[in-house]
Amino acid sequence: MNNVIHEMLNRYSVNELSDKKDALKEVVQEIVLCGLSRAGFFQKAAFYGGTALRIFHGLDRFSEDLDFSLKISDESFRLSDYFSALRKEVSAYGLNVEISEKIKSDKSAVQSAFLKGNTKEHMLLFYSADRTIEQVPGNEKIKIKFEIDTNPPAFASYERKYRLLPVPYDVMLYDLPSLFAGKVHAVICRAWKNRIKGRDLYDYVFFLSKGVHLNVEHLKSRLVDSGAWNEDESFNVTDAKRLLCERFESIDYHQAKSDVLPFVKNSGVLDIWSTDFFKQITEDLK
Repeated sequence: MNNVIHEMLNRYSVNELSDKKDALKEVVQEIVLCGLSRAGFFQKAAFYGGTALRIFHGLDRFSEDLDFSLKISDESFRLSDYFSALRKEVSAYGLNVEISEKIKSDKSAVQSAFLKGNTKEHMLLFYSADRTIEQVPGNEKIKIKFEIDTNPPAFASYERKYRLLPVPYDVMLYDLPSLFAGKVHAVICRAWKNRIKGRDLYDYVFFLSKGVHLNVEHLKSRLVDSGAWNEDESFNVTDAKRLLCERFESIDYHQAKSDVLPFVKNSGVLDIWSTDFFKQITEDLK
């Protein structure tokens, strides 16, 4: 099984220790997806978010979390039901991990869990000849957060995608217009507080560069759920553009760039970021 992981890691161009850490995390993410698929998870759920965009559509930045949504609301759904099968799948590749649910004090439709393993232990399995691994603290953890919305917004559309490694498996995925709607919603509504999430802006540029159309109905449903739009009011692309441009006027772009820098290879693409830049490219939203 370790040979499969070596094969997956060989797809990456790694120069720094941080590159090796990111590569290993991404491989573990894909093993988690495979395990969930083989456990029947995607009969009920769909994959979305930045990691979905990276794995299936070539987004060129690292993404930390795995985000899922039920296709149909189900209050009885329990993410923990899949822990045993997932733990078995991951351990089959020689990875020693713990999986635990995040217990929330407030009632929430979003269930969260963490997969954790010792970073140094796992890196020594696959980069044993690399002396820089000795620099990794013995208590450092690989940590992958995965969560699922059990009361999802309406009008998402889906597509089935396939992967060949670590073994052939399938994933139910939000289609690109629905993924784009989720990202536009994040740009408009995410409560950034003191930590502006430049990753949202980076992904927004990615969608526009690909000419992806917006799933307007799904975006409206998300905005209504967030209290940002009245359900009885009509909503169209022009409304989305207006909300986005209002948001772009309030962003501290220095902070936004600082947030996304650790996740991208070419920092020069961020130099152009400004209110004017984002407002002008939003004219192409369709």
